[in-house]
Amino acid sequence: MQVECYDENGREVYDMITRHILQEVQVVRAVKDIQIYVDPREPVFIIVVQYEKTSPPVVMEDFAEYEYDAEANEAFIKIKDENYLPELLKKLWEIEGRNKIHQPSRFEVIIDDPQIKLEGLVVHNPEEDLKKKVYDAIFRIIPEGFRVVDHYSQGNIIALTCSDEYIKEEYLEKTRQIIKKMEENKKSY
Repeated sequence: MQVECYDENGREVYDMITRHILQEVQVVRAVKDIQIYVDPREPVFIIVVQYEKTSPPVVMEDFAEYEYDAEANEAFIKIKDENYLPELLKKLWEIEGRNKIHQPSRFEVIIDDPQIKLEGLVVHNPEEDLKKKVYDAIFRIIPEGFRVVDHYSQGNIIALTCSDEYIKEEYLEKTRQIIKKMEENKKSY
């Protein structure tokens, strides 16, 4: 982690704030690198975060078996691992509607008149969960009042260029330099 600031006290404070927030949001171990550039005289605040890779998404076939009954116009899902059942139900309720989802037991789910394709259905995506936590941390770190934001997200890198006025091209160029340096430097956080 590196905080770049003309003011040494300001640098130390942002270093401390960043470390505290990463622990609070519980992403310390998942963050590979963080680079912050802050200059309140401009005013500009740039934060670039690179996070570690996560496990692959959990799809329907990983924890359940299913079959369609064309005659009854229903889909029957047999749960093998109930750890993902709450997320499956939430997803089915969002897509199909609560009134079409029935759960006769904790190992069975029935969908009336299914419109959803169950094959390969992503039920849990660890990368999306991590990304949400990283964004939460970033928005807690950004100084209050710096609400004009240019956003960049590619692969496992998230960058925000922030100001309280407008974003100058030189700020964006600085952000691109930090991203490039981070992509070239593969060492862990």
